[in-house]
Amino acid sequence: MLSVDSIDVFIKSSRILRNVSLKAGKGEVVCLIGRNGAGKTTTLRTIMGYLRPEKGSVSFQGEDITRKSTHEISRLGIGYAPEDSGIFPDLTTHENIEISTWTKTTEKSEEERIKLAYKVFPVLEGYKKRKGTQLSGGERKMLSIARALALDPELLILDEPFEGLAPTIVTEVARSIQDIIKMGPSIIISESNIYHVPDFTDTLYVIERGEIIFSGRPEEVAQEKGILKIIAGTA
Repeated sequence: MLSVDSIDVFIKSSRILRNVSLKAGKGEVVCLIGRNGAGKTTTLRTIMGYLRPEKGSVSFQGEDITRKSTHEISRLGIGYAPEDSGIFPDLTTHENIEISTWTKTTEKSEEERIKLAYKVFPVLEGYKKRKGTQLSGGERKMLSIARALALDPELLILDEPFEGLAPTIVTEVARSIQDIIKMGPSIIISESNIYHVPDFTDTLYVIERGEIIFSGRPEEVAQEKGILKIIAGTA
C-alpha cells in the first residue's frame, strides 16, 4: 500500500530524517512512535508532499509520489489528519467534513461519505452548525479525522490523534479508529506516548533523532530495553 524507502529530509540546513524507511500493507495499522522532535511529523509531512526528500522515495500502491503535490496525493486516496487538527476555523463542522468530498470522487456518494463520518464520530452530528472556533480540542481532533475519513481514503494518516486529550476522550477516539479499521483502509498513526499505542497495531516503528531504530510487532519492543527506555521517557 505505502512504501517509504530510505528518505533523507532537510529543513533549511538541518538534516531531520536519516535513511528513514517504513511500509504499510493493505488493511494494516502501523504506529510510528518517538519522542517530541524525533521526526514523526516530518516523516508524515514528507509522505503527504509538504516536504521533499533529498534522497529516497515514497510510493503508494506502486506509484512514485515523491514529487507529487499534496492535492494530487489526496486524490490518489490518502487522507491526512495533522497534529494541529488543521480544520478550517471559519467553516462549520458540517462544512469541514463536506469539503473533503469535493477533493476526490469515489464509488460512495457525497451523502454516504458524510453520513459515515458522523456514524464514526456521532458527537459531531450535534455540532453540525458550530464553527471550528467553537469546538473543544478533543472535538477538533475528531473533526480532523472525520474530515479525512470523508475523503473515502485507502490510507489514513493520523498525526498524534491522542495528543493533549483527556483519558475518556482518548478511549472514545481509539474506539472510533477501531470502527474505521473495520471499513478496510490502512492506517498510519504517529504517537509520542507508548501507552497510547493501540492494541490493534500490526507493526510498530520507533524513530529517534530522525532515524528508525526499531521495527517489528508491538510486543517485541518489550525485549529491547534500551529502546523501551527511550519511548517510555526514562532515557
